Parts: sequence; structure tokens; C-alpha cells
Amino acid sequence: MARKKKKQVSIDKLKVKDKKKRVNGSLGGDIAIFIFLALLGIFMIFPIYYSVIQSIKPIEELFIFPPRLYVLNPTTKSFSDMFTVAASLWVPLSRYIFNSVFITVVICICNLFVCCCAGFALAKCRFPGDRFFNKLIVTALLFTSSATWIMQFMVYSKLHIIDTYWVLILPSIATPLGLFLMRQSMSTIHDSMIEAAKVDGAGLFRICWQIVVPNSKPAIMTLIIFAFQGAWNLQGGSLIYSEELKTLPTIVQQIAAVGLARQGVTFASAVLLLIPPLVVFLIAQSNVMETMANSGIKD
Repeated sequence: MARKKKKQVSIDKLKVKDKKKRVNGSLGGDIAIFIFLALLGIFMIFPIYYSVIQSIKPIEELFIFPPRLYVLNPTTKSFSDMFTVAASLWVPLSRYIFNSVFITVVICICNLFVCCCAGFALAKCRFPGDRFFNKLIVTALLFTSSATWIMQFMVYSKLHIIDTYWVLILPSIATPLGLFLMRQSMSTIHDSMIEAAKVDGAGLFRICWQIVVPNSKPAIMTLIIFAFQGAWNLQGGSLIYSEELKTLPTIVQQIAAVGLARQGVTFASAVLLLIPPLVVFLIAQSNVMETMANSGIKD
């Protein structure tokens, strides 16, 4: 009897091992996947590494060809030169920083509010044309702002918002990607929770912000990352003429356009601009992965 039990246990262990082997694949496959992901990670992190290395190089090492991926004599002169150049501008550097921070915060708050409300309406409310609007959002993902730039400029001109903060804020309040993410995330929430809230007398606005939104935290964090990245990198271009309204990326671009003599300052400015989006992403990276895993198309 004991021998039969031992044989049964060994057979069960073999079945479990075979099952694990079928699920995880071979060791060679795991190694190949690991090598591929490692190379992909190196490829993605290389621009950040190169910018940091270039920002701490002395001027005589910046123009060596082929470029070196290491520093012989690291220095912080590029950063000190950056602040020296910024101090000699017509407007103090603090004003450009304020413009970027103000525009970024306003866009993130407005984008979060609009995308959550619109995503809830598209996911959980039935109204005439709801399918059309859902397909319209998916179609809008195919187009960039440059494809509709002329029409956008005409609208800005009619609204008389050129050379104001609003010309940067209003177009970024609602984005197709943000609406798509929130709609897909909210569509996974069970309707029974909403029906129970309606029975208790809750209105749609209360259901949205007290029931649906708290259960969509991963998508909200992902939306904040995308909104922050887009708003922080906004440049006035041909829409902002006043020096006191320009953003930090615009000034960095102007400094880089001076010539080769300020390439170190350009890389130092790029590193400075990299820090805020990188910090926001590191804080919310786990939520991004969860959102991408749960945001399949459902029509």
C-alpha cells in the first residue's frame, strides 16, 4: 500500500514537471528571451546614457570622432555654463520654469478630469451614436497633430488665443489615447456595481468619481504619465511670440540653435528636462504595465 502511494506521488510530480515544462518552455527559449529583452532595454536606455555622458564631457571631448561612450575628464562646466547663459536671457530662467510647470499641472488636471468623465460615458452609458464615437476615438489614434496643423491654427486664430497660455493648454486637455485608455479600463468594471449605486440613489457623476474612478487607478496613473510627458515637452513654436510666455523646452531649443560652441549646454539642458518625466515614470511604472495588460480592444 505504501509503495503504491509512493508511485502515485512520483507520477503526480512527473505530471507537474511536464506541465511546468509545457507552460514555461525550454531553457534555451528562456535564455533567448532574456537576451532579446536585455538588448532591447539597452537600446532604449542608450539615449539617456548618451545625454548624461555628453553633458559631463569637457569641450575638447565633445567633438572627437568617432564619439566615445565614456568620459576621460568628467566636468560640470556644461551645467554651470547653462545657468550662466540662462542668467543672460531677456527673461529670468525662473519664469520659463514657472511656465512649464504651470502648463504641465493645468494640462494634467484638465486631461484627467475630461478623460475620466468621457471614458465613463463611453464605457458605461448608452446614448445615440455611442458606437460611432468609440470608433472615432480609435480612428483618431492614427493621426498626429501635424496632420491637422493648418485647421488647428485657423481655429486658434478665430478664438484669439494665439500667444497665450490657452493655445498650449486647450489642445492637450483631451487626447485620443487618454480617452481610449480610460474607456477600456472602465469597461472592465462590472455593471452590477453601477446598478447597485443607482439603486442607492447615486447620480452618474457620483458613480463616476466615487466608484468607477477609484477602481481605475492603474489607467489613471498611465494617463498622468502620458499627459505629463506631452505637456512638459510642449514648445510654443509659431504660437507663442512673447518671451515671458515661452516654455523651458523652447529656450533649450533656442540655446542649441546658437551653434557648436554650446553643445555641452544643450546636453546639460536635455538632462535637466529628462529628470521630471523620468521621476514620474519611475513612481508609476508598475501601473503602466498593468494597464497595458488589461487594455485590449473591446467593441
